Amino acid sequence: MTWFFIFFLVSGFCSILYEIVWLRLAMAQFGVTTALTSIVISMFMAGLGWGSWGSGRLIHRCQGKRIPAIRVYALAELLIGVSAMLVPWQLLWGRMLLERLQVSSSGAYYVLSGVWVALTVVPWCACMGATIPIAMLAIRNRGHEESERSFSYLYLANVLGAVAGATLPLLLIELYGFRGTLKIGATLNGLLALSAMVLSMARSAEIPTLPHAPAAGKDLADFSLHGGPAQPLALLLLTGLTSMGMEVVWIRQFTPYLNTVVYAFSSILAVYLVSTFLGLQVYRLWSKKKHSESRSIWTLLGLLALLPLVTADPSIHISKLLRLLLGVAPFAGLLGFLTPLLVDRWSGGDPVRAGKAYATNILGCILGPLLAGFLLLPLISERWVLFLFSLPWLLIGIRPLTRGTDLRWQAAFSYAVVLGALALLLSSKSYENKFAHSIVLRDHTATIVAIGEGRNKALLVNGVGITELTPLTKIMAHLPLAFLDRPPQNALVVCFGMGTTYRSLLSWDIPVTGVELVPSVPRVFGFFHADGPELLRSPLSHLVIDDGRRYLERTPGQYDVITIDPPPPVEAAGSSLLYSKEFYAIVGHRLRPGGILQQWLPWGDAVLHASVARALKESFAYVRIFHSVEGVGYHFLASNQPLAERTAGELAQRLPAAAVTDLVEWGPEDNAERQFARVLNRELSPDQMIAEAPEAPALQDDHPVNEYYLLRRRQPNPAQQRFDDHPQENGPRILQRAGHPVDCWVLTKRWSL
Repeated sequence: MTWFFIFFLVSGFCSILYEIVWLRLAMAQFGVTTALTSIVISMFMAGLGWGSWGSGRLIHRCQGKRIPAIRVYALAELLIGVSAMLVPWQLLWGRMLLERLQVSSSGAYYVLSGVWVALTVVPWCACMGATIPIAMLAIRNRGHEESERSFSYLYLANVLGAVAGATLPLLLIELYGFRGTLKIGATLNGLLALSAMVLSMARSAEIPTLPHAPAAGKDLADFSLHGGPAQPLALLLLTGLTSMGMEVVWIRQFTPYLNTVVYAFSSILAVYLVSTFLGLQVYRLWSKKKHSESRSIWTLLGLLALLPLVTADPSIHISKLLRLLLGVAPFAGLLGFLTPLLVDRWSGGDPVRAGKAYATNILGCILGPLLAGFLLLPLISERWVLFLFSLPWLLIGIRPLTRGTDLRWQAAFSYAVVLGALALLLSSKSYENKFAHSIVLRDHTATIVAIGEGRNKALLVNGVGITELTPLTKIMAHLPLAFLDRPPQNALVVCFGMGTTYRSLLSWDIPVTGVELVPSVPRVFGFFHADGPELLRSPLSHLVIDDGRRYLERTPGQYDVITIDPPPPVEAAGSSLLYSKEFYAIVGHRLRPGGILQQWLPWGDAVLHASVARALKESFAYVRIFHSVEGVGYHFLASNQPLAERTAGELAQRLPAAAVTDLVEWGPEDNAERQFARVLNRELSPDQMIAEAPEAPALQDDHPVNEYYLLRRRQPNPAQQRFDDHPQENGPRILQRAGHPVDCWVLTKRWSL
């Protein structure tokens, strides 16, 4: 069975690699929205479940026939390798089809894009899901003594490969981009197919006639644990639902400490998978000697599900890594023990029953995130969602106590665990509880917290500081409008945030469209600006809840100014889609002749500067770059027509009276001319910025230089050292004064599932 362990080790690596890359490619084609993310991940899981169930059914129908299972496995791996190369093209074709259909309704767009994603992803993922039952059949055909525990054996290898798949692809993407990384995955799957085929030829004489399912397999109605009514398929459904639903909660809980860079999400996944692997190892050793377990283990699972209440509590002062390990690892480890236990007992080594059991578990994995993200989290806090997920396990653990069990010590332990769970729930605090003056709103995308008083206000998304009241967000509106060669007709701002840039654009008395991903963010506009509700009611105001890039692709509108203000850091997951050449090409089609793009770039390393500057220079004929009014970050102005050489006084004269008042509202200068002079006097050329790292490629969708940086930052550089030495330039000052982590600027377009 050593060969199968190696096969599933590599296969598990490739599966996670494909999930990571396909999700990002789908975002680039259809938008970075929670609904789209849910669709992609759900379809990926649905394909796995369908393949597992379908292959089991196929094996059942082919009983009594000669089936070279190892060759069928080789074919499945070959098809998986082919999918690595075809899926990117299929997603692109789907986007082109939707463009031709000119779908303007968001609802219709979600439906059609969801259908296309399903048609693209599900068949290939079904090949992945089919591999476990097929391999179990091959193992049983060879009469191996471990055949009754073959699922846990293959699952162990698969999870170990997934651990590598959660980390190594991030390095591969940095080096080779998304498509290059997919080529590596395709090569590995091709080698698996070839190796399996060679192995089948070497042992072709050993292929027997497929026997009927063994009588030892336990029927669902007969299966019980210690005489209780627990049913394995129901428990497998519940374990999948709980684990994946809780991952949604973990992301919200640990984001304030881990940030939203891809490495943070990878660390959550890696801790979960490593813990699952260790739990599997314990099960493999335990199952050789024992055949039953304590009913209290289910109650213990319920208690461990609540550990993040403590480790994510801001009043507990521990390292971010320890928060993650203590919060996730115990629960994931116990699930790693229980899941193969249930499947092995249900299947008894029968691939038909194993396929059904695994598909049931995957069904729970699909339902869990949908339940958590779209139903529970918009209504109640993360702490209560965790409690609801833990409640079934607490009840399962104590249920035998009402049936006259004589195991008094187990009864005492179960009740003690339940009391401990309630104590955790009542004594711990959520992240937003630390703010005295705040507004808390929740939706399916994020938890929004508006905090502070007077000028000392900040916006937090999932506990992470986004921005504060600062004049540089006003410059994002007034600078490009003042540089226009004509009076502006309208403007667009992508990323609403506090609404400061949106408010400044409206001061020009022109129609303004704002696009924001998180529905709750505009609802706190009035908290930051007293005139916010009135401005939203203005006939000139048009607010859209959507992904900014997707909106620009679908709208037929033309704008004089498009201003982009992605919340820092630019390393945040998904942020490259608002800095890439492909995005700038979309923007170019939405600008009127002579229109101007304002792109905001916070401080970063030399490669990041050069990559963004090169992408803009290759996308627009004219680009100018200015340090911000407070010296933090850069304002890029880009157009396909010359940008006029204007003095600070000339720019100031072009502002309407209301815009002048808005520009100097927060200083640092008391008149518009001196305010503009602070910006114009700090100009540098695109070539100067590119010269910081002349070998840096232009930022593209396929090669997001900003998001994947671990290898290049092994050696410090002067630009990055400045970024590290001046934390006041990296986050809202109010949050730093309140003791928040400096690295908590994020892009709200996160992987919410």
